[in-house]
Amino acid sequence: MPEPTSRPVGGTEYSWCKSVLSGTGITVLGLLLSKSPDVSFLQTALRNLQNSHPILRSKLHLDASTNTFHFITHPDPHIQITPFDLQYTSRIIGSESNDHPISPFHRILEYELNRNSWRDHSGSMPADADVFHASLYAVSDCQWAVFFRLHTSACDRAAAVALLKELLEQVGGRVKEGKGTKMELGRKEKIRLAIEDLIPEGKANKRFWARGLDVLGYSLNSFRFANLDFVDADSPRSSKVAKLQLNTDETERLIAGCKSRGIKLCGALAAAGMIASWASKHRPDYEKEKYAVVTLADCRTILDPILNSNDLGFYHSAILNTHDVGGETLWELAKRSYMAFENAKKCNKHFTDMSDLNYLMCKAIDNPGLTPSSSQRTALISVFEDPVIEDSASDEMHQEVGLEDYEGCSSVHGVGPSIAIFDTVRRGRLNCTCVYPSPLHSREQVLMLVDHMKKILVNADNFDGSVN
Repeated sequence: MPEPTSRPVGGTEYSWCKSVLSGTGITVLGLLLSKSPDVSFLQTALRNLQNSHPILRSKLHLDASTNTFHFITHPDPHIQITPFDLQYTSRIIGSESNDHPISPFHRILEYELNRNSWRDHSGSMPADADVFHASLYAVSDCQWAVFFRLHTSACDRAAAVALLKELLEQVGGRVKEGKGTKMELGRKEKIRLAIEDLIPEGKANKRFWARGLDVLGYSLNSFRFANLDFVDADSPRSSKVAKLQLNTDETERLIAGCKSRGIKLCGALAAAGMIASWASKHRPDYEKEKYAVVTLADCRTILDPILNSNDLGFYHSAILNTHDVGGETLWELAKRSYMAFENAKKCNKHFTDMSDLNYLMCKAIDNPGLTPSSSQRTALISVFEDPVIEDSASDEMHQEVGLEDYEGCSSVHGVGPSIAIFDTVRRGRLNCTCVYPSPLHSREQVLMLVDHMKKILVNADNFDGSVN
């Protein structure tokens, strides 16, 4: 029998190992189905995915003596779907009462975001822990929810989208070709290298003194960042979800407005979040606040060698920018926000500052007191450079497998932003899953913020920067 293979985690992967222990970086992909799934067939499909993506059949190994992490990749797929009956699911759905009712699927999503398989009762990671978990929930007599929970070091957003597409293609193929269809996928033996090992030569170069100054600058500036007001900074935290959704006409106008100004949707989303947060303080226009925005860029197409979305792993890089906010129109701030990101990217800051931000992220985890109210908030908002745009050809496949809804996002209640936005465009409609730490921020507070963001985006061409 082949022996398991091993490689140490890279710098970015190590920061995610630390983050997940603190509660940030549990990536969840959920599917709501109107057709009862064949568990044995679904498990076969997942094991085929493990065959073709070795990182999915890996375990994270912690060497406690050196405090180092390794991916241990086993030769054979081994995932087991954990089923939950209707009685168990009902307890999850009814576990929280509030004045803002949410759907059962939404409630299970939040439950999964807070199931940390990578932390034991002592707060440390078990010696070996799978990076990939699957659960099946009976939601009602006619609805079922399949959830995949992954360690973010092994699966970024682009990888999660590719994983969903591959899975639906397999299950859809079974529906088309018949129940007895046998699925065969190519087998790969080794996981890809870490992102740091794939950066083109010279792109990450930075003088030692410059690196020190940048780390110092990031640290000192963080004390000047404004935050969304904290409701409860002392109680234990969990990740919750709010939704921001636009209809087809609203989405078309917003995207057209971005294109006409030479910016991307991420600039408008970040600007709306900053304006709504500033407005919530009810300050006069001349009183500005400094907000931090983290923009995540998928680096696969600019690595050496070039990767594609089917190369699972974490290959995003973050750029942190700060902005003084107070009284601007949406498009003014959106343009400024996006161009700051674009200029930083042209200067290769997504590569040169990668180790600096990873270092500061780990420091914030180890020393929460370095952040305001020990909140571990490193930015107001995080956005992705590009939204996930659903392929219109997938509609037929979704109908065949009975896919009614799906969500993909990651937890943020350890270290991270106050609002993490995971945006998709589905059937021409913008759908944003906004993840936030609770009770640091309350559901009512975030729903008000998200509602204000929507009004700003919908009325972008008429928005004059006023707080009303």
